[in-house]
Amino acid sequence: MPPRKWQIGDLLRVSADYLRKKGIENPRLNAEVLLAHQLRLERIRLYLNFDRPLNNREVSGFRSLIRRRIESEPLQYITGTQEFWSLGFSVDPSVLIPRPETEIAVEQVVKLAKGTEREGTNYLKILDLGTGCGAISVALATELPEAVIWATDISEAALSVARRNAVTHQVLERIRFLEGDLWEPLSNEDVPFDMVVSNPPYVTSGEFHALAPEVRDHEPRLALDGGQDGMYYLKKIVRGAHDYIRSGGWLILEMAPVHTEKILKMMEKMGHYQKMARIRDYSRSYRVVIAQTL
Repeated sequence: MPPRKWQIGDLLRVSADYLRKKGIENPRLNAEVLLAHQLRLERIRLYLNFDRPLNNREVSGFRSLIRRRIESEPLQYITGTQEFWSLGFSVDPSVLIPRPETEIAVEQVVKLAKGTEREGTNYLKILDLGTGCGAISVALATELPEAVIWATDISEAALSVARRNAVTHQVLERIRFLEGDLWEPLSNEDVPFDMVVSNPPYVTSGEFHALAPEVRDHEPRLALDGGQDGMYYLKKIVRGAHDYIRSGGWLILEMAPVHTEKILKMMEKMGHYQKMARIRDYSRSYRVVIAQTL
């Protein structure tokens, strides 16, 4: 019997059913994204070409992508891309996959930027601590043409991805990438920032092993594990930020909802902050804390 001749519509239907049986969420979406990636088409083109026959190389390549997905490899790592702030970002296993809730932090920076007076220059100075793939930095650079951004990360591989994304979106000349842990690469930088923004690791060490396999087994633990209480990096940032932010500047932090009240109390006790507030995400959970430096 000759091998079956697959058409796009038939292959999508069968592969979506297979993914469903393997417990993959949104199986049809996964099948469409993977087939579009294999064929180098936009997803909408699949629907316009349901009857198009596929050759053996295309079917074989698609099957290998399906195998990777049922082994819990994230869809974004397979395709190498993730959308954030309506921009396409390159991602690989060296960086955390950008999440929609991180857009809340970007929204707050943009909102606060409109009411921030510049000191000594006509441009806004922003620091992105732990930039990862550069999602926050690149989004802010595209949204705030008057901003110059410093972006740090402890991972050289992550910074390489971030630079690539900055080049893609034509903002590399306004982002300075520095390698090092949190404030470390800024020790020789005499820059009073107008704003510091960060999405640091905030999963507790105990919770890490209970994460979904897509996250636990594939995304970098360095970008997820926030220590025993999940607040190791948050505390370091809050304690150090006032040395790097000018008076009247802002600190914007993403964190787990359970951390927000604790961080606000910590800020209040320190006495270096004012106008502290916590912001809800799209699921109505508190996700971002903002505070102005005294």
